[in-house]
Amino acid sequence: MFNKISNCYNTKDFRRLAKKRLPSPIFHYIDGAAEDEVTYRRNTEAYEQCDLVPNVLAGVENIDMSTTVMGQKIDMPIFVSPTALQRLFHHTGELAVAKAAEKFGTMFGISSLGTVSIEKIAKEIKTPKLFQLYVHKDKGLTKNMIDRCKDSNFDAMTLTVDTIVGGNRERDLYTGFTYPPKPKLASMFSFAMHPKWVLNYLLRSKFELSQIKDYVKDGTSLAVNIGEYFTKWIDQSMDWKAAEEINKYWGKPFALKGIMSVEDAKKAVDIGATAIIVSNHGGRQLDGSRSVFDQLAELVDAVGDKIDVICDGGIHRGTHVLKALSLGAKACSGGRFYLYALAAGGQKGVERALSNLQSEIKRDMQLMGVTSIDQLSRKNIKFR
Repeated sequence: MFNKISNCYNTKDFRRLAKKRLPSPIFHYIDGAAEDEVTYRRNTEAYEQCDLVPNVLAGVENIDMSTTVMGQKIDMPIFVSPTALQRLFHHTGELAVAKAAEKFGTMFGISSLGTVSIEKIAKEIKTPKLFQLYVHKDKGLTKNMIDRCKDSNFDAMTLTVDTIVGGNRERDLYTGFTYPPKPKLASMFSFAMHPKWVLNYLLRSKFELSQIKDYVKDGTSLAVNIGEYFTKWIDQSMDWKAAEEINKYWGKPFALKGIMSVEDAKKAVDIGATAIIVSNHGGRQLDGSRSVFDQLAELVDAVGDKIDVICDGGIHRGTHVLKALSLGAKACSGGRFYLYALAAGGQKGVERALSNLQSEIKRDMQLMGVTSIDQLSRKNIKFR
């Protein structure tokens, strides 16, 4: 039943299909999180602790689910978060995700650890583009990435602030996950049982970390796991002054990704950021940290009138999006929901995942009795 993307109606379906199509270490890199994965699970479970209260007889024939975030008009209130290593999951990688995002009129984010270049995305993709910046110890590399985004006319930039060291991602330790893949004896069988993935990896264009390959060999010609990479190459001296300087140098819409405390949200306003992306890195960094949805209202109350607040964590359903918007988020973003779909079916898989969410959001808005997302408020949400 779950061998075709046409039979995938939700994130769980795409997860099942991705698990079938990927070698075990690759699948568990997407699927896993830090330590006991408490925060990872809580990110989605938190949405179940409140209920939507619908209104009826509201005349909901015409629905407008568009929003403006970081100065970018998007046609649906969720966009695809920047995530690393996408050509490991499907040989078309970031380009497939970007084309799917463009088809649905939403924003596409590309990572510093992306496997398709800034320039190629800029050349082929017209939808709003967001670059995710990791500040490296090599200042020349960091500046080079910002300059390339300037030259390529990217629309916005987000600085990830919660990866000062790598999280303890134990699934990756058990499976021996590295990039590029360097199978160990225990995983050889899984790679052998996925010949289509292996042939695509070996026979398509060479895997590379396109933004950093000219500065750092780890991840392109030298195998490394993600935790090692962060600890070895990310600048651990990064502070608020550095973030402010990057914002000024970039000079366009700018977000901080990984903000979870009110104190930090207020500092983001002070340095002139356009937005904060409320995120715990999908539970992949500090296990036991608070879920994104649980923390969202507190941050909206503190800074929502001064800065765009984006909810990024555990979103699998249209109702999750509506609950976040009801608390005051300007938009939502996510990673795993489209990475499973990418692994399951490339661009068509991502299009299917976005189509599912789009249909759910529209249907749920009609059932809620609202015709535009600015009609959502805390009046229509109740916590248990």
